[in-house]
Amino acid sequence: MQTIMEEIMAEAQNNNQQNQEQDLNQILKARREKLANLQAAGKDPFVITKYDQTHHSQEIKDNFEALEGQTVSIAGRIMFKRVMGKASFCNVQDLQGNIQSYVARDSIGEEAYADFKKYDVGDLVGIKGEVFKTKTGETSVHAAEVTLLSKSLQVLPEKYHGLTNTDIRYRQRYTDLIMNQEVRDTFVKRSQIISSIRRYLDGQGFLEVETPMLVSNAGGAAARPFETHYNALDEDVKLRISLELYLKRLIVGGMEKVYEIGRVFRNEGLDTRHNPEFTLMELYQAYTDYYGMMDLTENMFRHVAQEVCGTTLIPYGDVEIDLGKPFERLTMIDAIKKYTGIDFNDIKTTEEAKKIADEKDVHYEARHTRGDIMNLFFEEFVEEHLIQPTFIMDHPVEISPLTKRKPDQPELVERFELFITAREMCNAYSELNDPIDQRERFKAQEAALAAGDEEANTTDEDFMNALEIGMPPTGGIGYGIDRLVMLLTNSPAIRDVLLFPTMKSLDK
Repeated sequence: MQTIMEEIMAEAQNNNQQNQEQDLNQILKARREKLANLQAAGKDPFVITKYDQTHHSQEIKDNFEALEGQTVSIAGRIMFKRVMGKASFCNVQDLQGNIQSYVARDSIGEEAYADFKKYDVGDLVGIKGEVFKTKTGETSVHAAEVTLLSKSLQVLPEKYHGLTNTDIRYRQRYTDLIMNQEVRDTFVKRSQIISSIRRYLDGQGFLEVETPMLVSNAGGAAARPFETHYNALDEDVKLRISLELYLKRLIVGGMEKVYEIGRVFRNEGLDTRHNPEFTLMELYQAYTDYYGMMDLTENMFRHVAQEVCGTTLIPYGDVEIDLGKPFERLTMIDAIKKYTGIDFNDIKTTEEAKKIADEKDVHYEARHTRGDIMNLFFEEFVEEHLIQPTFIMDHPVEISPLTKRKPDQPELVERFELFITAREMCNAYSELNDPIDQRERFKAQEAALAAGDEEANTTDEDFMNALEIGMPPTGGIGYGIDRLVMLLTNSPAIRDVLLFPTMKSLDK
């Protein structure tokens, strides 16, 4: 039962919220009235089609000595305004940051100054004037002309409560970008990371290609696909879960080095590391193996970090990741032994593996074999320790349906995963090019699918035909761009590096 004091506080809070809503409604009404008055006076900002912006804010600050006394034109959003009689100050925000402008009636004219005083925080303006420094030493623009480029009819979030609600930030990324400089910096850096990857691979002789997103057979990864219907063909199709099988077809066709950066779609849950729609980079190189892919991966991560961040020492959370020194290399069996003392070289059968899993309270399914259980041990006991860059090599064949077996240990495959900050950053193989073995692997996947594994692959007959024509020894890598961006921008969640992450509809 509420106390009288709690009831009084609740009522006061409710009244305060109602007052804020009433105040907001009045502000929004006033903004529309200002727009109507401008339009009635022939000053409609929405008829303006362009503005000749000559400089950005940081560019002016960085080059003050050369630009002092020069006329520049800036454009951006008013984030602060202080009116002081015949002279005012405003702060204009553009892509690079903020810059102050001094707006005086005697400089822009009485009518223009009267209009400026009615502008609101959030309005977009163009300001032309000379570069100078105030008495306090702040680089500013002394306005000679002020042009209203767009009228903001809404109030920026921080007006009442600040833009700290993560749900609102993700749904309204446009306001998040306006209010939070570090968010803009993250997405500028994301673009730079992708550009750096392209430059690196292009410099290594790779060709960037594009492959289908709507496919009849979604293979190349262990994931449940999204399904849709192609009206023109009257066929059900799937959204791709990987780029792999089409890129390998190109290797068969003689394109020896190919890569693609593109969206893939996996019908899975959402958490700090997973979004159903994400960006994947996959590359394939003929006449090399997973050791060649290890060298390429290590060099590429190091190159991108140095080029984009200016260093290979990357802060992430409360640790510093060193991308400059050689990455550790461990087999999966050795990694499990290192952190549990259990040696899967001594565990020969599925029955033995299930017994040790029962002893260690590792949950498995009836269909799981020795290799599956070995992978479960790795996920349960090892992943959390892999903070610094570590290649985990030689996975069980059961969880690697597209990978070449190790000649001396056919129960294992030539595969590695790179782990950093206890997260898988990339997955790479010596690609399976034996069509007979590949068909048997697909059959095993279909058996797993029939047994209830919704993420298992099915046989892709056209891909099998390509393999039968002949694919050279090939190395391949796939990694999520988003996780790399998370690492290099010190972002804790994948939604922080996706401009428009998947969100549940508000009306659901």
